[in-house]
Amino acid sequence: MNDWPEGWTDDNRSGNRYGQGSDSDRPEGARVMRHVQRRPAPPQQRPAPPRQRQPEQQQYSGGYDGNAGYDSGYNTGQVYGGGGNGGGRGNGHGGDGRGNGGYAQGRPAADWGRRIKIGALSLVVVVLTVSIGTYFWADSKLKREVDLSKVIERPESGDGTNYLIVGSDSRAGMTAEDKKKLHTGSAEGKRTDSMMILHDGSNGPTLISLPRDSNVEIPSFKGSDSGKLYPARGQHTKLNAAYAMDGPELLVRTVEFNTGLHIDHYVEIGFGGFAKIVDAIGGVELDIPKAFKDKKSGADFEAGKQTLNGEQSLAFVRTRYAFAGSDLDRTKNQQKFLAALASQTATASTILNPFKLYPTMSAGLDTLIVDKDMSLWSLGQMFFAMKGVTGGDGTSMNMPISGSTGGNLVWDKAKVKQLVEQLNNDEKVTVSDN
Repeated sequence: MNDWPEGWTDDNRSGNRYGQGSDSDRPEGARVMRHVQRRPAPPQQRPAPPRQRQPEQQQYSGGYDGNAGYDSGYNTGQVYGGGGNGGGRGNGHGGDGRGNGGYAQGRPAADWGRRIKIGALSLVVVVLTVSIGTYFWADSKLKREVDLSKVIERPESGDGTNYLIVGSDSRAGMTAEDKKKLHTGSAEGKRTDSMMILHDGSNGPTLISLPRDSNVEIPSFKGSDSGKLYPARGQHTKLNAAYAMDGPELLVRTVEFNTGLHIDHYVEIGFGGFAKIVDAIGGVELDIPKAFKDKKSGADFEAGKQTLNGEQSLAFVRTRYAFAGSDLDRTKNQQKFLAALASQTATASTILNPFKLYPTMSAGLDTLIVDKDMSLWSLGQMFFAMKGVTGGDGTSMNMPISGSTGGNLVWDKAKVKQLVEQLNNDEKVTVSDN
């Protein structure tokens, strides 16, 4: 007897469509339903540390088998869980994003040592660039107009370096107002107003003034422009006449012939440039021991310490008629002033201050005339040697004088010879003027 509903057969009972009932003590599903195995969960990728903390639910990989399916993130220092951007506290340990056990790392501390090194290197590069640029700018402004190769029959060079420094009464570039203000007059051309030999050697600098009224012999010479050879005629005249006859080259030739001292470099500055340099550095402080006046130069000074501007400085170094000693007293004033000018200019406050350095260099270099072999470095050495004249090792003096003839000053030949020997041998100068 078939107890199944109509249409049902044993085949229906043996199928797996819905299972089959039974009075067996086993559950029906155990006999009818086949075992289904889950596919393994894909490997969980660990995210990069997030920039901000955002709470998120914990996630676990499929199935708990010891510690195999659970990743707390402690081993890598990453944020808890498997979320893409989570920063959860998880597991009750607490997280504050400061990099402790599984939390986000903070920003690394600044490397100040490296920053300081880079800053210092950048500063050095800037200083070198400015210094090199300044050197070439200043060097290009020098007027190298004197050709010492045209000087003939020159004495041999000695030890040390000899500069012939000339102050001329050139009024080039000066307006009528400038000439009136500086009391220079309006004479055409130019003449030497002062002449000095500066010897720079190992025994300290020596500054020797050559009075323009010195009685000298004009030797044979080659014309600076014509190249023509002019023979000696035994002519004796004032030293400044040599400059008036044929310019710097003949002046150098005359100084070398009458002294036997080789001149290595020539430096000349005119009235206008001299006053501009003084004004550019803010004046020169000078102690004037005795008050004096001179209408021709415009000098009007009280005794005592005072700061001279460009106009006053030019009047001070040009004054000669206010002194009984005439040109000799004037040369001493010139030496005193030039030493003070160098001492107050060659200082850190001027060299390291561009607002002083550039105006000073511009004012001086625009009016300086030098020889063709003069470099800016040599000019700097001359300036510092001039500053050293007032130091313990420096010496300043007039060319030794033995008398006069026809109003001209006659050099003491014996003393001049000894002086030149000491300079050529770079020995300490022991010769004194009178």
